[in-house]
Amino acid sequence: MLGVFKNGVVSPPQELYSPASSSAMASKSPQETLKDFLASNPNIGFSLEFVDKGFLAYASPQRQHISQQRLFCSLNDVYCIFLGSLNNLCALNKQYGLSKVSNEAMFVIEAYCTLRDRGPMPAHRVLKELEGGFGFLIYDHKAGVVFAANGGDESVNLYWGIAADGSVMISDNVKHVKASCGKSFAPFPAGCMYHSERGLMSFEHPMKKMKAMPRVDSEGALCGAYFAVDAFSKVNTSMPRVDSAANWG
Repeated sequence: MLGVFKNGVVSPPQELYSPASSSAMASKSPQETLKDFLASNPNIGFSLEFVDKGFLAYASPQRQHISQQRLFCSLNDVYCIFLGSLNNLCALNKQYGLSKVSNEAMFVIEAYCTLRDRGPMPAHRVLKELEGGFGFLIYDHKAGVVFAANGGDESVNLYWGIAADGSVMISDNVKHVKASCGKSFAPFPAGCMYHSERGLMSFEHPMKKMKAMPRVDSEGALCGAYFAVDAFSKVNTSMPRVDSAANWG
């Protein structure tokens, strides 16, 4: 899985950038990393480009190397790449009135669209209902919104970083992220979600703020910060929601 979104579509936390990246060896452009992704997944990989916005790339799992379910789905210009599985998918489909044959990626899209359009509850409540190991990336092309989440059990590893051209990359392959982002990358925090209009938050502890934790690699170079829940903080909830988009933040 590989998602790249141009600067302005996604505004990542400033702490994800490392000054060490500017002095490191020249990084590959996101387009070059995309070519590497497709070359490493011949016949099973494809990409979708969104002009002036970015691109998504996906590769179907090879049967002889299936260690984790990978799914791609799109509906009404909303695209989702889902990694992992949900143990309570049948119950979730019933709860949300979806077809029993809906897979995890389709469920995530349907749930996203329901909350986006009707907003019955905030996203963190829905995510807390998901049982299993998962990570997913959604791109809503019409709204220009990026939404990503990583389950709390850490069975799915996601990474994100800032490329030399300011683009934000999200992938489960750390080599691809490092190729374009250099030191400006970090693991995507478990139990958290990111909305391009609302920022990063913990869906497991939605009333707590996130704090940046400095990271140094084996060479002593400062890397992009890892984000963790600040147990001693509290989110200000005094501001009322003004539209349905607030439910996905």
